[in-house]
Amino acid sequence: MITKLSDIMPPAYKEVHRSIKTGDYTQFVLKGGRGSGKSSFVSEEVVLQILQNPQIHAVVLRKVGNTIRTTVFTQYEWAISEMGLYDEFTFRINPPCITYKKTGQRILFFGADDAGKIKSLKMPFGYVGILHFEELDQFNGEEEVRNIEQSVLRGGAISLEFKTFNPPQTALNWANKYCLRDKPSQLIVHSDYRSMPAEWLGQRFLDDAEYLKTINPRAYEHEYLGIANGTGGNVFSNVVNLKMSDELIKQFDRLSNGIDWGYYPDPFAFTRIHFDAARRDLYIYDELKLLKTGNRQAADKLIEKGITYEDLLICDGAEPKSVSDFRSYGFQAREAIKGAGSVDYSMKWLASLNHIYIDADRCPESWEEFTLYEYEKDKEGNIVSGYPDKNNHFIDSVRYATNHIWKRRGQ
Repeated sequence: MITKLSDIMPPAYKEVHRSIKTGDYTQFVLKGGRGSGKSSFVSEEVVLQILQNPQIHAVVLRKVGNTIRTTVFTQYEWAISEMGLYDEFTFRINPPCITYKKTGQRILFFGADDAGKIKSLKMPFGYVGILHFEELDQFNGEEEVRNIEQSVLRGGAISLEFKTFNPPQTALNWANKYCLRDKPSQLIVHSDYRSMPAEWLGQRFLDDAEYLKTINPRAYEHEYLGIANGTGGNVFSNVVNLKMSDELIKQFDRLSNGIDWGYYPDPFAFTRIHFDAARRDLYIYDELKLLKTGNRQAADKLIEKGITYEDLLICDGAEPKSVSDFRSYGFQAREAIKGAGSVDYSMKWLASLNHIYIDADRCPESWEEFTLYEYEKDKEGNIVSGYPDKNNHFIDSVRYATNHIWKRRGQ
């Protein structure tokens, strides 16, 4: 007997299912901890799409091909059985393929380590309308994923893409960084086992989760809640994504601007901030990133953003000529006051604030740097003292913008 999908669909993904039906999104990134049901949902949804659209086929990928039979292939086999459709499909193990008997539509399984088969993929009819990356974080980054997308999804009325994974512990992993950036056609959903019916998981699963929560809360957060909590290496634990309206920004009255000089590959990095001294909250609400841009052109870009000659620009003093150039253009540009220990002190000051509010839409570069910035570690995984001088151009520009504040000890 065919089972209603609503009876077996993980509850956390019912909104995703509705979004697919309405066409609001075509790409779905589903991440979370153990037992969150993300792979179960995708396998059920893919089968449903095959049934409803007789011209489409699906491709399911893992990074390594020899893991397919005992993982994602079995997952799809389970989904078809749960949906009461087992007799409607044929299952071929080598090479792995599941075929809908009525139409000949296929669910094909590949490892990304056999790229040749993916590039030369041809279907007997119709087109590939569904692509599923299982364990996204195991792929070699966005370029590999993008190349596969370009090879597999080549037109057709329907184009659905699913990416599922358990977030790696370090925020620096490419898949975790990927989820910091939304795009209009893509929906990112995070879930964990707590949204699943207890009877689906079983008492043993729940007991194991509670036990780990008791003896190792950090491991529990990562493994069961899917939180990329690192290993205690994040420098800034006070960063908050805050959507800042024009009305809110108009209320800011303690403004400052910072510039970290760069050309290529290091960028010219500009940030605009407001500091609420009473609450010890920092707001980062505007930024500018430029590559291969001279000082005159950079100055013109700042003017286009509304920076005036009345605004104070606090700049990295490592390039006094650039500071002089900006003064000659009419800006109030001055060098940040540094001195021994200034980097460590300013970093500690930023990390000690109650909140660093960043509008991730207005300031994507600042958001990425502040959320991913980690202490370096030695070969044994121990944190090394000091702050790494890499991937920190916008952090530095914020340090310069706040230079006149943190230089006053006690602030």
